[in-house]
Amino acid sequence: MNPFDSGTLAVPGAEIYFDVRGEGPLLLLIGGGNSDAAVFKRLAAVLAASHRVVTYDPRGNSRSVLDGPPVDQRVEDHADDAYRLIGHLAGPGEPAYVFGSCSGGLIALELTIRHPDRIGLTVAHEPPVLSVLPDAAHHLALLDDVCATYRREGVAPALTKLQALHGGRPAPALPEVHDNTDFFLTHFVRPFTRFVPDLTALEGVADKVVWAGGHASSGDLVHRPARFLAERFGRHLELFPGGHVGYARYPADFAEQLAEVLTAAPGAAGRPRGTTGGGR
Repeated sequence: MNPFDSGTLAVPGAEIYFDVRGEGPLLLLIGGGNSDAAVFKRLAAVLAASHRVVTYDPRGNSRSVLDGPPVDQRVEDHADDAYRLIGHLAGPGEPAYVFGSCSGGLIALELTIRHPDRIGLTVAHEPPVLSVLPDAAHHLALLDDVCATYRREGVAPALTKLQALHGGRPAPALPEVHDNTDFFLTHFVRPFTRFVPDLTALEGVADKVVWAGGHASSGDLVHRPARFLAERFGRHLELFPGGHVGYARYPADFAEQLAEVLTAAPGAAGRPRGTTGGGR
């Protein structure tokens, strides 16, 4: 049985709840949007056979409480939280592997830019860097409308409009400790989808980043930024099982491919295109 532990870490402005499973190289999993550590429970259980897997509730979500009233979230603050977690849990000088999905991918990219010396490899799975797309204005206006709709009409109509990111399909239900939808729609969606990492700095750490997406979401808007940036930097796009949240639906297959990518570091970007399939 894999060792399991949990704890909290005080950071500026919040207290971060985290879980640790397994033994081996440290692997930090960063969820997106309104997710918390529970979204990675099944994936982490598989990966713990070969890694020391850290999952956590991002600040403001579930058990990671803010010190004060809710405010609009900054990618930079979340990246600092991730860095402090690595410093708290990794050995001196030990590089961490990072997997970030959706807005967690944005956090992972900013973390890698700011602290490349602590990162062995980052896998950025469909980060919503919509601002880099040629038709960015249209998509950002859509997300403004999602937030306005929530304020005016409530959760259900707002989430219906948010389906445009996922090919018009509802986002799949995901495990979570608490419902963080209000915080997500009020303080998260707009600032995160407008965030653009320093592309010059990102090019400088290109050897530490694997761009990734889902087989089943390859035609969706949420997939496009990863493909766009992989092409911009001349990198390979790794296709994982399932769609945008394939890690939750196909944890065993997803974990197997992720472990292969991490094992292949630093040459992961030169691997042949993944062929593992699976529906959304």
